[in-house]
Amino acid sequence: MLNTQTTFENFYTLEILADVLSLPKRSVESKVKKGELIQCKESGLISEKQVSHLPEIKSLINSTWESELLIKPNKKYNLLELFAGGGGLALGMEQAGFNTVLLNELDKNACATLRANRPDWNVVEGDISQVDFSNYHDQIDLLTGGFPCQAFSYAGKSLGFEDVRGTLFFEMARAIKETNPKIFLAENVRALLTHDNGNTLNTIKNVIEELGYALVEPKVLKSIFYKVPQKRERLILVGIRKDLLNGEEPKFDWPSPYHKVMTLKDALFKGELFNSDVIKSKGQEYPKRKKEIMSHVPQGGYWKDLPLDLQKEYMKKSFYLSGGKTGMARRLSLDEPSLTLTTSPAQNQTERCHPIETRPLQTREYARIQTFPDDWRFEGSLTSVYKQIGNAVPVNLAAAVGRALVQYLNKL
Repeated sequence: MLNTQTTFENFYTLEILADVLSLPKRSVESKVKKGELIQCKESGLISEKQVSHLPEIKSLINSTWESELLIKPNKKYNLLELFAGGGGLALGMEQAGFNTVLLNELDKNACATLRANRPDWNVVEGDISQVDFSNYHDQIDLLTGGFPCQAFSYAGKSLGFEDVRGTLFFEMARAIKETNPKIFLAENVRALLTHDNGNTLNTIKNVIEELGYALVEPKVLKSIFYKVPQKRERLILVGIRKDLLNGEEPKFDWPSPYHKVMTLKDALFKGELFNSDVIKSKGQEYPKRKKEIMSHVPQGGYWKDLPLDLQKEYMKKSFYLSGGKTGMARRLSLDEPSLTLTTSPAQNQTERCHPIETRPLQTREYARIQTFPDDWRFEGSLTSVYKQIGNAVPVNLAAAVGRALVQYLNKL
């Protein structure tokens, strides 16, 4: 399944196209070119040619991913990261060419992970509110962080810097104020766009303006476009210091998508993403009866694929509640990207069952789905390792965004 600019050799399932187009499966067939739909239904696959007229598919066909891989820093660019977790964002930025000068993280196990993998990194363990960043004033090119979105108070009227005191976003804003980086990058969940009817994001925008930064239009990046075998989405905020813009609006080029969508098969077996099959690793296990019930769920299936008596036994009171509940008793499919990983693969509402074996995904499988390299070690208990991996930014997504940031800094 090679990709070129002149031939169409990629094929999609309806499920993958639904993810790419952000549409329900039932709506995808209407997007396929007329006259091709019979072939689509007979084969079960849709060729790239049949949907090449769609903007999302055009972006894959016209990918400049390979040329963007060649982007390198013109000089040393210093990175300071907050809320570093298990290192997904930091590792991606390192791959893009950034020089990490400080990582702050509260969780002791995540700090142990960072130190175990990069002994030369300056990992500052502890509460961010107790860290003074002023020693790095005018020494940082890029400040990054995925701040937890705590509740904001709207008691004040200006909704500026002082109004967000007590939130972790305030601590990130304080770090920006103290270091004065050329660019900052903040990442969060898509839901931040609409949290409290948009008031939360508006408050953040006001603070960014007050700090002297111009905000690039926020963008939700879908991991499946960036060589990540997972349906994870992250909201990315990029702010550029106004004195670097000469009065102009910021013109930031987001990374180009990879030319194809990677699946769970790419994560677990030797191929384009990894040069060997995934190794066995520690992981959660199902109780005996749950395993017996889950064994009846097919690849890509969920609780509705169970016999009625098993549905009622497994779902209990949830069986009678409204809503799709599509995460319950969910088994992943090798032929699709993984569902978004959570901090545990065996939660009732967000089950992540192995596609072939009847068990939760193991930790190295989790790490591969987040595109961590196999030699990246995670420290701490099993629960902590799942949490570190599940909360991470996928490494390949981070690296793609990092290269776009390097390209921007090279032009300054």
